[in-house]
Amino acid sequence: MVADMCVSIKAGSSDYLEKHPERRISFSQNFYIIGVTFAAGIGGLLFGYDTGVISGALLYIKDDFEVVKNSSFLQELIVAMALIGAIFGAAIGGYINDSLGRKAATIVADICFAVGSLLITVAPNPTLIIVGRFFVGLGVGFASITAPMYIAEVSPSEIRGGLVSVNCLMITTGQFLSFVINYGLTRVPGTWRWMLGIAGTPAVIQLVLMVFLPESPRWLYLKNRKEEATNVLSRIYPSPRLEDEIDILEAHMEQEQKDKVKVKYSDVFKLKEIRVAFICGAGLQAFQQLTGISVIMYYSPTIIQLAGFKSNESALFLSLIVSAINAGGTIIGIYLIDIVGRKKLTLSSLIGVVGSLILLSASCYVRGHGNPSLVYGWLAVAGLALYIIFFAPGMGPVPWAVNTEIYPEEFRGICGGMSATINWVGSVIMSISFLSFVDAIGLGESFMLLLAVACVAIVFVIFYMPETKGLTFEEVSNIWKEKAYGKDKNIESMVEQAMFINLLNVLLDPSPQVVLDLVSSSSQGHGNPSLVYGWLAVACLALYIIFFAPGIGLVPWAVNAEMYLEEFRGICGGMSATIVIMSIYFLSFVDAIGLALAKEKGETLMEKTVMSGDMCDMQ
Repeated sequence: MVADMCVSIKAGSSDYLEKHPERRISFSQNFYIIGVTFAAGIGGLLFGYDTGVISGALLYIKDDFEVVKNSSFLQELIVAMALIGAIFGAAIGGYINDSLGRKAATIVADICFAVGSLLITVAPNPTLIIVGRFFVGLGVGFASITAPMYIAEVSPSEIRGGLVSVNCLMITTGQFLSFVINYGLTRVPGTWRWMLGIAGTPAVIQLVLMVFLPESPRWLYLKNRKEEATNVLSRIYPSPRLEDEIDILEAHMEQEQKDKVKVKYSDVFKLKEIRVAFICGAGLQAFQQLTGISVIMYYSPTIIQLAGFKSNESALFLSLIVSAINAGGTIIGIYLIDIVGRKKLTLSSLIGVVGSLILLSASCYVRGHGNPSLVYGWLAVAGLALYIIFFAPGMGPVPWAVNTEIYPEEFRGICGGMSATINWVGSVIMSISFLSFVDAIGLGESFMLLLAVACVAIVFVIFYMPETKGLTFEEVSNIWKEKAYGKDKNIESMVEQAMFINLLNVLLDPSPQVVLDLVSSSSQGHGNPSLVYGWLAVACLALYIIFFAPGIGLVPWAVNAEMYLEEFRGICGGMSATIVIMSIYFLSFVDAIGLALAKEKGETLMEKTVMSGDMCDMQ
């Protein structure tokens, strides 16, 4: 095909595929791509296996080493050392990917996995376990950036999201297998050695496979190895689309070579469009962790025990169910990511996460404040399951998929590595702080903090994340230039902003009741019947109304009346009003449930207050 056509209608773009629908590639048309994807995804399998296996293995490491059993610090260090290794692996993984290629980086990851697994298997003391965990973590860090990047660069744009999500499926499959193996090996001698050492087997398998797999064609073109790149592309695209893809890739790489400078880490923040892209990618990676997925996966057996299921086997079995749901949800995400789109899938996922955290925090809070009924334990397990059901299809795969497609070629390794590092730093923070928060403020209250972060994540996605479904890398690059230097105000962006305004109204509107409930129940329910706290609650309520009424009370309705184009005003205004009305009825429903639970418990807040006051008078 001639180059002019490729410049005006780029191969792989949505316009190109609309003009030539017969050149669209589906999952079933090219088993070579599927094979490459699953072979590269073994890194994701190892990634997931390690994040899941330690929760069960630690129970048995404590049985073998008294010093570990008596030291919370050593327990946390064994868990966290793999995360620390992953931070280093992700940080230097970008450089290795850019300089040596995706294939070499994968082989380095496999060597780290194999060495770490061997050290753990033969470890005579906790020190060698910790060293082995660090090497495994290095492998996880390399794999977390290399596997999705490699898959994205060998994938046609129309199925790129789904194929990158296969890596996330492999991660969740690894987590599921870790719980299966944990549960199956509970009574086998040397339990934890088998649990942790078995990860070396798939690492060796992938190392052998990588010898026969091709390098990324985009990386080969970047290194001026055009003939090798063309050979790889010929196994991905049939003619005549092959010629179109080669033309546009060559034109793009020639332009990059003209503009090329030696990229440094500081350049990410100097160039505005790269900085904006990095904020989006790093923000998604941060929120993936800060909304609690590492907490759920690392500590689900512990959380289930805190919810009332005391035996190790029961906790591991219920954790196995949660992990199975995670794998199933990721399969759904593979199907939806290229149909629904990245942004809508992420928003839907986060809204579901918010709802599940409400259930999880409420059930744990009630159980932790004087109601030992196992009903609340089952509600907590249901909250965990719902969390995974909503998290897995969206917030699980999307941050990794988006980070493989939003950066220009010369920044992809550096920015991808930095974003993955942020993900692992977030994982470390969550894994080493969650139990401390539980000890300090309680399990339910700790989940309330995650709930607040999830609400902030929704705001971030609305304003910072673009839709990249079906776009070429070049089209995505243009999005960041528009965001950095000027953005068109289209109907989609207006609707998103209006929905956010209404969501803010919904979240803030019940706040007076929340303030009263929290202050009153916390003070009266924790042994302090002083009326000072009642007046404090009233003062908070008054201040809330003073600030709420002139602004957020009025503005959403006014904005919805004037911001839409004439032909969209009725529909969009109606949708916005429906959101507010549904939220009001939902909150009323929640209040009704709260009253029912209070009656079941045998006392209302008022009765508790009166009782506390009577006791004070008696004293």
